[in-house]
Amino acid sequence: MPADERVTRSTLSDRIRPVSVPRPMARLPRRIWSDQDWERIRRGYEARDMEERWDVFTEGRVVFVHRSWTGYGIYAVTFAPVDGGWRIADAVVERDPERYGGTDDAYDRVMLELVISAVVLGEPVPELRSELVELMRRQSRPAGAPHSTSGPGADS
Repeated sequence: MPADERVTRSTLSDRIRPVSVPRPMARLPRRIWSDQDWERIRRGYEARDMEERWDVFTEGRVVFVHRSWTGYGIYAVTFAPVDGGWRIADAVVERDPERYGGTDDAYDRVMLELVISAVVLGEPVPELRSELVELMRRQSRPAGAPHSTSGPGADS
């Protein structure tokens, strides 16, 4: 699909499944996206091959973020205009453990912003990638395990 062609629900219709157990996101990205960013977000994104994980489309001011392989809806995000651009005003995340294993509010906030910024807009966003890696590292540490005190990225 050409980059300027809009991705819609009907473009992805055979794969799209709505969020089944929506939970309001407790933490939202604080970024303000420019009007130019918003126009690009509105065009959406369709995964081009099996390595890409996300499909994104917009209806009105709501951005739908789906897993490309399963079509499962993971986020439904409402944008609102603000001074200087657009901000996420409200969002829900999938909480059916059969569809999405996420349960961490901080992880969901970073992942949502990462998908919009890196996947849809094509930005490098190294700070978001680092934050995601750190959140995943913390989640994988067994409860009660001591923090590492040496080496790069060690906790202070």
